[in-house]
Amino acid sequence: MRALTWTGLSPPPPAMVARMTMTSKMVALRRMNLRKGRVSVRATASSSAAVSSGGVVEAVELAEIGEKSKKWKWKGEYSINYFVKSSPEEVTPASQTVLLVHGFGASIPHWRRNINALSKHHTVYAIDLLGFGASEKPPGFSYTMESWAELIINFLEEVVQKPTVLIGNSVGSLACVIAASEESQRDLVRGLVLLNCAGGMNNKAVFDDWRIKLLMPLLLLIDFLLKQRGIASALFNRVKDRENLKNILTNVYGNKDNVDDTLVEVIAGPANSEGALDAFVSILTGPPGPNPVTLIPEITKPVLVLWGDQDGLIPLDGPVGKYFTSLPGQLPNFNLYVLEGVGHCPQDDRPDLVHERLLPWLAQLSST
Repeated sequence: MRALTWTGLSPPPPAMVARMTMTSKMVALRRMNLRKGRVSVRATASSSAAVSSGGVVEAVELAEIGEKSKKWKWKGEYSINYFVKSSPEEVTPASQTVLLVHGFGASIPHWRRNINALSKHHTVYAIDLLGFGASEKPPGFSYTMESWAELIINFLEEVVQKPTVLIGNSVGSLACVIAASEESQRDLVRGLVLLNCAGGMNNKAVFDDWRIKLLMPLLLLIDFLLKQRGIASALFNRVKDRENLKNILTNVYGNKDNVDDTLVEVIAGPANSEGALDAFVSILTGPPGPNPVTLIPEITKPVLVLWGDQDGLIPLDGPVGKYFTSLPGQLPNFNLYVLEGVGHCPQDDRPDLVHERLLPWLAQLSST
């Protein structure tokens, strides 16, 4: 979900539709010459056969996630849903503990195509951020990027209790960056994996993108309208309509075959729970939060960046995309791979390509 508020996991506001139309045309024309070495622009299905024949991966059933999920009280007050899976017999010196953090509008099941591959050799935690999935959606809570980062840090301290690799998508990536940039908490973070990292909690984050400047008056108008309860409720009901969701997700994903009824249920189901509307409005109208450009230089842990080149929400030619693609030549702890034909949510769009890069990187962490 988006350097620009919407993660692609629920239908965007009207302004986002306009932006998607513009950027999708630009993506088709874009040709990038990235530095060699730590940067790869070729990550295709043919090169991933050893990881997943035909791009097919074994997904965790939604029923298993629901039945085996656990609850943790954050700050002794808020109920947070999380899931754990590992294969103790496969634990080796190269095994890692990882935490999966979803994007806007998503939840733990958005990682269903990754959990089994990761848990074969690593201990996998996945969490529903406050306001999403089966976690609590407290009335009147003011959602911020900083609060989600604090939640992640506290989860590592109280539940995981060991150095962990944070793996996030979109705003989940940004929350991981903020958590890892906390000076006093760096021993808790073993490394970072960022999948199409967001530039902020919402569209107001990226001011140096001409597309955002063009749409800013409309975005501010939408903010005002969303604060009117009746209007917000009507918009939210339209947003979570399953047919609308499927149409939007089809535009967000490069691999259209993975936009199925299960994915639609993963996104639409939690949207019907109490407090979902309040969370939706608070996130879209709240402060964008810290910018990754100011935080990344503070991070010294190993970082793997995977980016779908068909992402029209956080395009490679936008300010956030350009910044991340420049990092491998500047910072030795960064590795970046552009995934061809992949949209905003690589872990679910083309999990085979993600695993091809992610699994070897995790295995090598023990030697760094």
